[in-house]
Amino acid sequence: MNLTNPLMTLLALLFTLFDVHSSPAQHSDKAVHVVGAMRNVMWKGELYGTIDLDTISNKKHLYGLGPVEYLSGELLVFDGTAYKSTVLTDSTMVVKETFAAKAPFFVYSNIDSWREHPLPDSVRTMQQLEAYLNLTNKHARKPFAFKLRGEVESATIHVVNLPKGAVVRSPDDAHQGRKNYRLINRQSDIVGFFSREHRAVFTHHDSFIHMHLLTSDKTMMGHVDEMVFKTGMKLFLPTDK
Repeated sequence: MNLTNPLMTLLALLFTLFDVHSSPAQHSDKAVHVVGAMRNVMWKGELYGTIDLDTISNKKHLYGLGPVEYLSGELLVFDGTAYKSTVLTDSTMVVKETFAAKAPFFVYSNIDSWREHPLPDSVRTMQQLEAYLNLTNKHARKPFAFKLRGEVESATIHVVNLPKGAVVRSPDDAHQGRKNYRLINRQSDIVGFFSREHRAVFTHHDSFIHMHLLTSDKTMMGHVDEMVFKTGMKLFLPTDK
């Protein structure tokens, strides 16, 4: 019996299957990935990097945020471009494009398609935005990313700047050296992640959202502590929301 043709057919089939399953996905599933936990940094002093941004294999339409390892800066990935901010002075910072950075905790997602959602004029602060997202996505069980684009009337962002060798055993310890920056009337892009199940993991213990802001001129980027935005701010959610 001649086995050549059946064997070749089987091998071809196996190679085809291997090719399909080993190739990178062509379309993002928009899943939110979480590495590390804020509580481990704040309460256990685990400041070392648990993820190297360079190792995230799919950087196409990547969005993510977290602090730099040893709390030496802030990280934001916006549509496949990574930004790292570090403190220069009380009033200035340095923002650099780079994936050569590690984070003690990080949340990220690949999102290739967004849909603009109407944002009521009454929603203008962080607290109002969180309440609005909670109400309009009350059946959402999984975390999701969102983004905002428009003019910020005022905002306070911070960049962590822990002194080298500092020991962290509480949030107060972790905030040593942190610098706050005030923004007024700045065009900005804001990336955020929402979850009811990840408090003290990638959001603070009293919040469902974590947001980083990047000014349109890319000179300032940091963790959003307070924000009032002007009417006309645009809210975007992944198309499957």
